[in-house]
Amino acid sequence: MTSSIPGKAVEALLRREKDLFSQRHPASKALAEKAARNWLRGVPMHWMVDWGTPFPLFVSKAQGATLIDADGHSYADFCLGDTGAMFGHSPPAVVKALEEEGANGFTAMLPSVDAAEVGELLEDRFGLPFWQITATASDANRAVLRWARAITGRKTILVFNHCYHGCVDDTFVTADHGAVKMVGGLVGEPRDLTAFTRVVEFNDVAALEQALAPGDVACVLAEPVMTNVGMVLPEAGFLEKLRMLTEKHGTLLILDETHTLSSGPRGYAGAMGLKPDALVFGKPIAGGIPAAAYGFSEAAATRIQAYLRNRGEGRSGIGTTLSGSKIQLALIKAVLTTFFTEEAFAPLITRAKRLERGIADVIIKYGVPWHVTRVGARVEFMCCPRPPKNGFEASQLIHQPIDEAIHHYLLNRGVVITPFHNMMLICPATTDAQVDTLISGLDRCIAELTA
Repeated sequence: MTSSIPGKAVEALLRREKDLFSQRHPASKALAEKAARNWLRGVPMHWMVDWGTPFPLFVSKAQGATLIDADGHSYADFCLGDTGAMFGHSPPAVVKALEEEGANGFTAMLPSVDAAEVGELLEDRFGLPFWQITATASDANRAVLRWARAITGRKTILVFNHCYHGCVDDTFVTADHGAVKMVGGLVGEPRDLTAFTRVVEFNDVAALEQALAPGDVACVLAEPVMTNVGMVLPEAGFLEKLRMLTEKHGTLLILDETHTLSSGPRGYAGAMGLKPDALVFGKPIAGGIPAAAYGFSEAAATRIQAYLRNRGEGRSGIGTTLSGSKIQLALIKAVLTTFFTEEAFAPLITRAKRLERGIADVIIKYGVPWHVTRVGARVEFMCCPRPPKNGFEASQLIHQPIDEAIHHYLLNRGVVITPFHNMMLICPATTDAQVDTLISGLDRCIAELTA
C-alpha cells in the first residue's frame, strides 16, 4: 500500500466521517431530497456529486476564501471552485465591475469599448498578440484545435496520457499499457476518436519524437504541468524539447493554462520563458463568471488570416453568441489589472510555500511515504513516496480510499479541498490562520489513521 496506513483504519475513519457528515447537515440533506425531484442526479451539474459525501453539501454563501453551507457551517475553502474562484469568491474588483457595467448591458454581439484595452492587457501579460474570447476553456480548446487543423491541413492532434482539457471530445483518449483507446466513461460518442488523436506519456521525449515524425500532427495540446491526475511536473528540459520537436515537425504547440494560471502573473509559460504558438485559459480569467480566452502568435495569426481569405462560404463552427460579450470583457479587464501583477501574486506564493512546508512537516512527523508538490499558488499532496513522472503513473495513485477519508475528515472540520484529488489553492483572501487550520486538520487525521 502506497500510504503505509492499514486499509481497515481508512475504512473505519471514512465510515465514521460519512456518518458525522450526515448528522451535521440536516438542511443540506433536506435540500438534496427536494432537488432530486427536478435535477438530473439531484444537482444542476452532475460533477457536483463527485465529492463522495452521502449527499451534496449545499452552499448558501461564498465570500473571499470562506464558504457557508445551508446549515450555517463555515469552511476555509482551498478548492475555490476547482480554480474557477482562484482569486476568491466575489473579489471586490469583480463585484465593482459588475455593479458599474451591469447596468450598461451584458451582451450585444458587438465589441465593447473595453475591447482594445483588454487585447493589449492579454498581450502584455501573456506575450501573444492576437486573441479571441469564449464562454469556457472547453470552447477555447475546441476552437484552437479547429484553427490548428485548418492552417496546417493536418487532421491528427497529439495529447498526453491522462491529460485534462475540459470536455473536448478529441482529448478523451488514453494509452495505458500501450493500448490506445477512448476513455471508457465518455458519454454518447459515436466516433472512433483514436483515428485522429495520438497519445504519448508526459516527459517521454523519445515517444513524442516518434509520434511527431510522420509529419501529420496538426498540434500538440498540452498542459505545461499536468494538474488533473494529481500534479505531474515536467522533467528538466522536457518542455524545451517539446517546443523544439514541434517546430522541427511543423506542428503547432498549444498550451492549456487553465489550471496553471496560478503559477504567476504571466502563467506558467511566461514564468518559464516558453514560446507556444497558442495559449488557452478559462475559469478564473473573469473572476468566476463564464469566460475564457485563446491567443495566437504572430506567425499563427498570419496563417489564419491567409486561410480565411480562401475559406469557402458557410459557418465556421467556431464561436458562440455570448462569447466576447461586453460584461466578459469588463470582468476580464478587472481581473487582469487587479490580480495578474507581481505585487498581487507575491503574497499568494508566500502563503502557498507556508502550506507546502506545513504539509511536508506533517508527512515527516508521521513517517508516511507521501510527498507534496507546489507550483505557484497551487499545492498538492499525493499518498505515494515519489512524484509520478507521467499520467499513467499518476492515475494509478490517486482516487484511493485514503484520499476520500482525508477529504471527509477535513470537510467535517471546516476545510474544503478539491474532491477529485488533493489539490489546494491559495487566493488573495486566504489567511495564515486558514492555512494553519488545514495543516492541523491533516495532522490530526494522520494521527488517528496511524494510531
